[in-house]
Amino acid sequence: MMVRRIAAALALLMAVALAPLSPRAQELRVGLAAEPGTLDPHFHNLPANNQIALHMFEALVAQDAAQNLVPALAQTWTPLDDRTWEFRLRPDVTFHDGSPFTAEDVVFSIERAARVPNAPAPFTWFTRQIAGIEIVDPLTLRVRTANPAPLLPRELSAIRILSKRAAFGPAPEGKTTDQLNRGEGLIGTGPFRFVSWARGEQLVLERNDSYWGPKPAWQRVIFRPVPNPTVRINALLSGDLDMVESPPAGDLPALAGDSRVVLARNPSHRVFYIHFDQFAEPSPGIPDAGGRNPLKDKRVRQALALALDRSALVREILAGFAVPAAELLPSPMFGTRQGLTVPRADRERARRLLREAGYPDGFSLLLGTASGRYLHDTKLAETIAAQWTAIGVRTHVESLAPQAFAKNRDEHRYSAYVAAYATTTGEMSEPLHALVATPNPERGAGWANKGRYSNPAIDAVLTEALRTVDTDKRRALLQEASRLAMDDFAVLPLFFDMAVWALRPGLTYPGRADHLTLVQQVTPSR
Repeated sequence: MMVRRIAAALALLMAVALAPLSPRAQELRVGLAAEPGTLDPHFHNLPANNQIALHMFEALVAQDAAQNLVPALAQTWTPLDDRTWEFRLRPDVTFHDGSPFTAEDVVFSIERAARVPNAPAPFTWFTRQIAGIEIVDPLTLRVRTANPAPLLPRELSAIRILSKRAAFGPAPEGKTTDQLNRGEGLIGTGPFRFVSWARGEQLVLERNDSYWGPKPAWQRVIFRPVPNPTVRINALLSGDLDMVESPPAGDLPALAGDSRVVLARNPSHRVFYIHFDQFAEPSPGIPDAGGRNPLKDKRVRQALALALDRSALVREILAGFAVPAAELLPSPMFGTRQGLTVPRADRERARRLLREAGYPDGFSLLLGTASGRYLHDTKLAETIAAQWTAIGVRTHVESLAPQAFAKNRDEHRYSAYVAAYATTTGEMSEPLHALVATPNPERGAGWANKGRYSNPAIDAVLTEALRTVDTDKRRALLQEASRLAMDDFAVLPLFFDMAVWALRPGLTYPGRADHLTLVQQVTPSR
């Protein structure tokens, strides 16, 4: 009798486990921080638009949660020479309407990205290096570039592929943006297909059951724009939503202990950093150094780095919702170095370095920051100022509205400033090129390097990396360029903030460094 009861109980448990999800359980309701402005995947390069596009469309190459490249519609991408990439396409892929995916659709989509009129942020940035495309056969493409283009596969991860057959039309771009926004020709290969869109209310997608990859857990997804973060989290707590983006930052510590909420978090690609004026003599914010600029001395920059307790900044300012940074991108992003440890604060050594540099009594310094641009940005700057003042560098904080701060920063009115940089490519070449390379407007180098740092050795390594198509060689070059920059204290990385989502209990989301919400990666916990 006992054996029969146990067998019956096991059978019941198996039946429950294997039963399909109920219709309500197969629906996911998501609260968006920002509504997409368009469904045209080639009109406006904006995160709110791109993340919705990634549900319906795919690119040749995808970026994983850490923004490393993974196969998507292309199974392989191979440099045949310095100016030719060959893409082998995935066979047996069909669009939402059942038509086959071929190289013709790729060429149509790449060309369409350049033809969409009045694009506010055009996708031609990602195709600008292409000089020609050859269709070798229906599943093979060769893309020629005008110059060596090692980032081409990464850049093409931003070009979503439309069905040429469905999106063709009399306009130069085929189906227009307005037509796509109405759902006409909105046919991709992605894990979800379009159902309806009522602006300001909701966007509805349903699962593509013929999808070539892993099937999403959700038959139906409803995206609702809820710009106010407090309203968003309250809708989750009341049961009106199942998942929300960007819960209120100030509420994160309380939400972490709330049994009604599951927080998904991932270190983001946004690094908070300090840049130094390493050009002016004297520096405008250092009035008492005898006309010199102490920040030009590596020993002084190292002393300021050693004065900082990055772990305390994360713990006390951000309640643990950040990760201390040892370089400009978190591992394992491309070009980062494995196994780095964040330098520990050592104020005695910092004072010793100041004495060696000729500043036994320290000096005064002006630290600029935006106010209200990021969570606790003024408090962060004031805490940094206190840590620097503790070693004799008497630091005054100027906290201004973001526009006023940016104006002063761009006019080089600060000895040092606190800012943040988000890397879209997921590769170390981007923050190095923007923040560390010697400013050169013609090449776009150093466009965010407002401290005007310059190191020819780093420039040489970075230039070589940006023309090296061999992946392993480029990774090694970027690692070397990052090592040189960090050893020279060119810029001081502080921490990577967290990308955070809130979900109802029973759901899991791995989180992404790029902050994107992709519901095909949301799964029931059971």
